[in-house]
Amino acid sequence: MLMPKKVKRRKVQRGRMKGKATRGNKLAYGDFGIITTEPSWITSNQIESARIALTRVVKGTGKVWIDIFPDKPITKKPAETRMGSGKGNPEYWVAVVKPGRVLFEVKGVAMAVAKEACRLAGHKLPCKTKFIARETEIETAPAETQENETKVEGGAEE
Repeated sequence: MLMPKKVKRRKVQRGRMKGKATRGNKLAYGDFGIITTEPSWITSNQIESARIALTRVVKGTGKVWIDIFPDKPITKKPAETRMGSGKGNPEYWVAVVKPGRVLFEVKGVAMAVAKEACRLAGHKLPCKTKFIARETEIETAPAETQENETKVEGGAEE
């Protein structure tokens, strides 16, 4: 189970999950990934369950990255406790995700295998997810540089 080694404060406020993800919304390591389409709290157990589902399908050929970390403690009062007497004790840890956040990344497998792995992992998560693939930068990069070179050459001739 994922959890921080040390935290500044044991208990935190609930907060809000407004807006879309501005950070962590692009693939950083892999060629394929899962992004969330709705805001949610994802517990450390759910992250671990999705990771196991991914690695089972990918097996030894590919590599899997977890892009989220559960750093928010969620408190809960004991059962049959009267109201009052303060906030409960931390019970589990969650990662707060907003729409567009990349959750997992996969590399080194075929697109069909990655799609199936991400589908199975998505079923383990509490929010709706979407499969994404990296645009092949190798193909687009030379075309852009050729266009830029022709523009520069054409501009210099005039």
